[in-house]
Parts: sequence; structure tokens; C-alpha cells
Amino acid sequence: MADFTNHRELGPLDAARSRHNWARSAVATADSRVFVGTADGRIVAYDSALDRVQWDADGGEQQDATGDHRIVSMAATNDCLVVGERGGDGTISAFDPETGTERWSYATTDDIGTATKDSLFFLPYVVDVAVTEERVVAAARRYERDGEKRVWSSVVLGFDHDGAVQWRSWVAASPIALDTDGERVAVAYNRCPEPEQDGLVVLDAETGDSVTTWDPELDAERRVGDVAFAGDDIAVSCHGDKRGYLLDSDGKERWSVDLAVKEPIGDETVYAYPNHVCVADSVAVFVTGNTFAESTRDPDARHPQEHTAFAVEDGEILWTHDIGGFARGVESVGEHALIPSAQNFRRRSADTHGVHVFDAEGGHSETTALSGIPTALAVGDGLLAVVEEPVEYHDEEVTHGAYRLHSGTLE
Repeated sequence: MADFTNHRELGPLDAARSRHNWARSAVATADSRVFVGTADGRIVAYDSALDRVQWDADGGEQQDATGDHRIVSMAATNDCLVVGERGGDGTISAFDPETGTERWSYATTDDIGTATKDSLFFLPYVVDVAVTEERVVAAARRYERDGEKRVWSSVVLGFDHDGAVQWRSWVAASPIALDTDGERVAVAYNRCPEPEQDGLVVLDAETGDSVTTWDPELDAERRVGDVAFAGDDIAVSCHGDKRGYLLDSDGKERWSVDLAVKEPIGDETVYAYPNHVCVADSVAVFVTGNTFAESTRDPDARHPQEHTAFAVEDGEILWTHDIGGFARGVESVGEHALIPSAQNFRRRSADTHGVHVFDAEGGHSETTALSGIPTALAVGDGLLAVVEEPVEYHDEEVTHGAYRLHSGTLE
């Protein structure tokens, strides 16, 4: 059972609108602490009950009330806290989780270049970070436009814990997520303009050498939405064909399932991207997003599997559940999967805002409602934390929720 009993205001923040916005916050838990990264570049550590600020790194030169240095990715262990920003130099920073002392920082613009336009979408973006026993791993990207051509520059970096770069992998594509089992790092690439680029690349965590690759057999720029290790195997949510896959360690397909594949409804052909995947107790849990159509950005029809969680084991769908709104991610711990549900720009109701808890084999357990939208979620060692952000739907004059941090327990 999830129980959010503790709350902390995080300050002012412009309300999100009807459509989901880019990441503006991050959260992590470790060693009975909750760490939060904010839209103005602050990194704060609280005790588990959120009663006491243990330390507050205001970001120094990094802090920026305009949101040009948002903390958008975060990973923590008892010994190391790593954060990544969107904006500025695309900085990756490591902190002592007990004291908040910055140990080192690294500007990813040295690898991917600086923004060519003063626009959020063009800013350097550290999309994901992870900490292993020997490595800190991060993926960063930068977008630009050359006439009609879209260009992504990206790098995946492996650091030792003192901040020295041990390896780097450059790709002219857009990384969207990574996962690690300590020995391997799986990187999901979403936008791949070059046909020879693989949507999934698995690297040796120590050396950065390629271990295996995988790509859907289709001609599409969008490839992979998310990736998660499942023991020796790898679960993949595929944007290219809107399916879920389980691959073996050599990148060979064990099974695949239809999630929100293209479907004719009336005069439209609609689909929804499978944006996320996690693995809980050997069950792969996939989550789909908004409805799109081949011919228009705003289709009249809705795909029947939009905003849906699917649990799959051995290639068989165990259960599905309508989560109501757009999910920013999915987390697993033990036999549980947790999915934060934010806006549904069609329904435009605060009823979609909340955190869903699932038993991987049995299905939906409970939902904790929130006034605002849950935009970042972390769980570990029985501690659960979520960032709530305010939202205003375009056809209302109401602000739902506030910029808050919640913590509680998961039993």
C-alpha cells in the first residue's frame, strides 16, 4: 500500500498547460533521504518525513529562476548523488548525499556543443543518469535544425566516481532513456535520422564497448521509447511499430506484443506510442501515451489503448489498466510497478492526476489522487517520493495543485 503522509512546498512555478510539458523536476531516494531537483536549479535533501532540510545546494551560478537550468535527471545511492540539467552547459554534477558537498561537475556541451537557438527545445539536455558500483553513467543530447533537416548530437558518458571520464559514445541520434544492471548499460535512442543507427545500444559499463545492438525492422525515424533490464534479458518499448519486446542478451527477440499499434477508426488511422517500460518480478510493464494519427496532430478518434498499462510475462498479456492521463515514467520495486498519471489533454480533468500502484502479476492495487500532476517519481527501501506540479487546462480558469514534494511509504 502506498501512503503519502508528508508534504513540502517547493516554491512558485508556472502552471503546466493541457498538453504535457518537458521535464522540469527530478527526485530520488536513498539512505532514508529524499532528494529533489527543481525547475530553478536547486538540489535539496530532506529527511524521509520531509520535516527537515538536511542540505540545500542552491546551484550557485547554475541557479536560474527563468528555468534555463532545470534539474531534470537524478540518481542516488547511499554514497553518491548525481544530477543532470537541461540548459546552460548541460551539466552533470555529483554530490555527497550526506553533506551536499559538490564532488565534481562536467559540461556535456564539450561533447555535444552549445544551443544554436534561445529556445527550450534547443538547450542541452541530460536525459538520464545512473550510478553503479564503479561508474556514473549519463546520456545527453542537443537538437538543432539545419533548414528542413533535424539534427541531434548526443553522447553517453561513463565516469569513475571521482568524475574522470572513462569512456564516451557519440551518436547523431536522440537518446531518451538508459538502464544499467551494473555490468551493462542499455541506451534507448528515439529519433534516429540516419538509417544505420540502432534504436537500442548495449554498452559494457566498465569500458563503454558495444555489447549488442537491436533495431526494429522498419523504415522509421522514431525507434525506441524506453528500455529496462530483465535479468540477462532486455525489455524494450518500441516507438517504431508501437509494440513491446523482450530481447535476450544477444539482442535476439524472445517475444513481442502489440500495444497501441495503428488502428483504423472512422476516417483516421490512429496509434499511441509505448513510452515506458519497467520490469517487476520478471513481469514487463509497458505504458502508452497520447493518441496520434497519420494525417493530423489532433485526431477526433482516440486509440483504445492510449494511456494504458500492460503487464506481459512470457509473451502473454496478464492484465491491462487505463491510467487516465499521460505518464512521465514508470518505476518498479520488488513485485510492484508504480505509474504517475498526469494530464489527459482531451479529458482535461484533475481526476486523471495520481500515482497508480500495481502488483506485477495481479494488476491494479490502488491509486493515490493528487490535485496537481505527478511529474517525477522515485521509490526504494520502502520509501516513496513524488513531485507534484500545478496545471491549468486551457478551457478553465482554475489552477490544480501546486509545486510540492510528497513522501511516504510503500508496503
